[in-house]
Amino acid sequence: MSAESPLPFSAPQSPAPERVAFDRHELGQILSLYGRFVAAGEWRDYALNMMREVAVFSVFRRAAEVPLYRIEKRPKLRAKQGQYAVISQDGIILRRGHDLPQVLRVLERKLIRAIAVG
Repeated sequence: MSAESPLPFSAPQSPAPERVAFDRHELGQILSLYGRFVAAGEWRDYALNMMREVAVFSVFRRAAEVPLYRIEKRPKLRAKQGQYAVISQDGIILRRGHDLPQVLRVLERKLIRAIAVG
């Protein structure tokens, strides 16, 4: 018998699936816009989904509804039309681009209209 200690048992590890996520700076920009819409009474809830190819920040008027808008990050489109997009509840891409603040401006215009009417 050898004096070696036995190796600890470990199950074969499969690599964790990579997920796309908003980084801290991107999330800060999105949450800043979200807070202004909440203060204006336009939005009341949000959901954050991080999947293999896309990260989605969805905003809702009420929790039980379909999202009013989806802010998506798709890194695979970075070299093409841009990794960021704002999509309406009808599935129409309102704006797509490489620069998140520029893409979010399409929603800021809606906020200005909501405040002006209200």
